[in-house]
Amino acid sequence: MNIYYSLEDFTKLNFAVVTSGTFDGVHIGHQKIINKLKEIAAQNNGETVVITFWPHPRLILKPEDESLRVLNTFEEKAELLKKQGIQHLLRIPFTKEFSQISSQAFIKNILVDTIGTKKLVIGYDHRFGNNREGSFEQLQVNGPAYGFDVQEIERQDIDHVAVSSTKIRKALESGDIVTANHFLGRAYSLTGEVVKGDKLGRVLGYPTANIDIDSRHKLIPSDGIYAVTVAHESASYKGMLYIGNRPTVNGNKRVIEVNLFDFNKEIYGESLIVNFQDLIRLDEKFHDLEALKLRLHQDKIEAFSILSRKI
Repeated sequence: MNIYYSLEDFTKLNFAVVTSGTFDGVHIGHQKIINKLKEIAAQNNGETVVITFWPHPRLILKPEDESLRVLNTFEEKAELLKKQGIQHLLRIPFTKEFSQISSQAFIKNILVDTIGTKKLVIGYDHRFGNNREGSFEQLQVNGPAYGFDVQEIERQDIDHVAVSSTKIRKALESGDIVTANHFLGRAYSLTGEVVKGDKLGRVLGYPTANIDIDSRHKLIPSDGIYAVTVAHESASYKGMLYIGNRPTVNGNKRVIEVNLFDFNKEIYGESLIVNFQDLIRLDEKFHDLEALKLRLHQDKIEAFSILSRKI
């Protein structure tokens, strides 16, 4: 997959089959759009193009709102789109100036003159341009004049609940990993670097790798203990992961630490990808370390049980 970090980097294609959006999560609703994109490209000997925006538009348009957490960093999103078989990914830097571009200018300058769009696929109720003025109807009107066709994907429902990045975020924030993974079509993941901690896990008999996440806007699920699988280099490991401020020892900093089963290596400074399989329990305070240690033993048994069903 080719990745372009500005409009100037992109070379106009002969037959571009295009979609655009934030694609946060690359969830099953997004995947339906991507599958249609690939289908149309195959039928027309065309090339697939995804236009996405970074940072997330809300971070620019509402900088005072610190509540937004994204499901993917750009690097994670790019990797997911690559796995989906997209050929070209155009990342447009989202700025206040870009947000003011008219829908007409977006169509002519970007879709037509820069990319060479012949087929455009958009999601249900897709809006674009200044004040979200652009619509499916406008694209239908303008398409013939500029030489492209547009197709709108109908609203995607799963179990009668509309799929959206917002619903996935809410599920993760409550620890509902099963629902989040159902809508994502895969396990939710965190990518981060292993950093040094205070080695409390070793004292308890459950050594952990402390993980530093590489984006302050990345969504971290609810505090608790989770059954996870962890990718390190070319291998995959089972484990249990803790998120929280360690109330039993009166901790005052939220940490993310994973106990990898059947693993005994020093991996400080190395990258891990944690895939959430299910919640074991929410965080809680124990009256002493011995009680915590006993509960961790039960957590590990439960993690093995979950992972034996999931993997």
